[in-house]
Amino acid sequence: MLKQGRWLGATLVAALAVGVAGGVGGAALWDAVDDETAQPAPEGSVSRPAAAQSGLSIGEIYRRASPGVVQIRREGGNPSGFGFSQPGATGSGFVIDDQGRIVTNQHVVEDAEQVTVVFPNGDEEEAQVVGTDRSTDIALLDLEGDRDVTPLQLGSSDALKIGDPVVAIGSPFGLQGTLTAGIVSALERRLRAPDGFSIEGAIQTDAALNSGNSGGPLLDAEGRVVGVNSQIESGNGGNVGIGYAVSIKTAKEVVDELLADGEVEHAYLGVRIAEEENGKIVLAEVKEGTPADRAGLRAGDVVVEVGGNEVDDVDDLGTAVAERRPGEELSLIVERGGERETYSAKLTGRPLSAQ
Repeated sequence: MLKQGRWLGATLVAALAVGVAGGVGGAALWDAVDDETAQPAPEGSVSRPAAAQSGLSIGEIYRRASPGVVQIRREGGNPSGFGFSQPGATGSGFVIDDQGRIVTNQHVVEDAEQVTVVFPNGDEEEAQVVGTDRSTDIALLDLEGDRDVTPLQLGSSDALKIGDPVVAIGSPFGLQGTLTAGIVSALERRLRAPDGFSIEGAIQTDAALNSGNSGGPLLDAEGRVVGVNSQIESGNGGNVGIGYAVSIKTAKEVVDELLADGEVEHAYLGVRIAEEENGKIVLAEVKEGTPADRAGLRAGDVVVEVGGNEVDDVDDLGTAVAERRPGEELSLIVERGGERETYSAKLTGRPLSAQ
């Protein structure tokens, strides 16, 4: 069943979209059934030691990374719509290069009339929004002024293992420079994006995240960024030990495309899928007028292969769409009425929302 989560400062309302928002060119299956999802997480709070600490000490990670972690203040827009309780302290972010570019969450700067970056020493700089991607909840900012910055080293989320120690740095409840620690609790989680589609490959952690941690870095034992803190699982809006970060792999892909084109394109198929008790992956719904509909796919079709690969679970179909771009063809073999048929869908760009 779908599980309700909370944005790191926002309450989710849209249904999870199978349209995988994985990385650049992410998928768009439209809506997922019987999937796990979470909401943007509240940021920061009580810290606790990471288990089986290796690499740098937690204190050393903080000393090295904290100069590059900033607070993001947004003026204008509709922060109350995302549950921000601290006016003027909407989230966190981190510097990624010497040119002063900063990564944060899209929901932190959505519709902002002005974005202010606050550095650990209290200095403030205005920033421009280079671009945002609602399908992955990633935004890229660029400082307007020239100043010395401390870029964080970007790591590899693919190298993470369950149980690895991680730390989060951010501004929960406006408390800038807050450090929390924990472990990687799970990998390959699926989150609901601001546009209602889904974000694949997210990292689950028990490092405390609360409102204001949104957009801050999740760091590995060597102090490298492996994720962008984005959501929590919570029934009351507070931290309960289950937080989520968009993988740095996804963030890197989005940043590259934003720098190149100013926007991110995601492929779209237009189906809702379900996994039956017998393990079969079924098209629960085919949205009218979508690539799937035009290709001749129908609700009730059992998906056997996609893109030449066998389908074992719902993620296989989502990943296949995510790996392609609008305009590309995707072949599917389905069972219908006891017969197997091959269909080819020409993927389009994802609509503005999954609704």
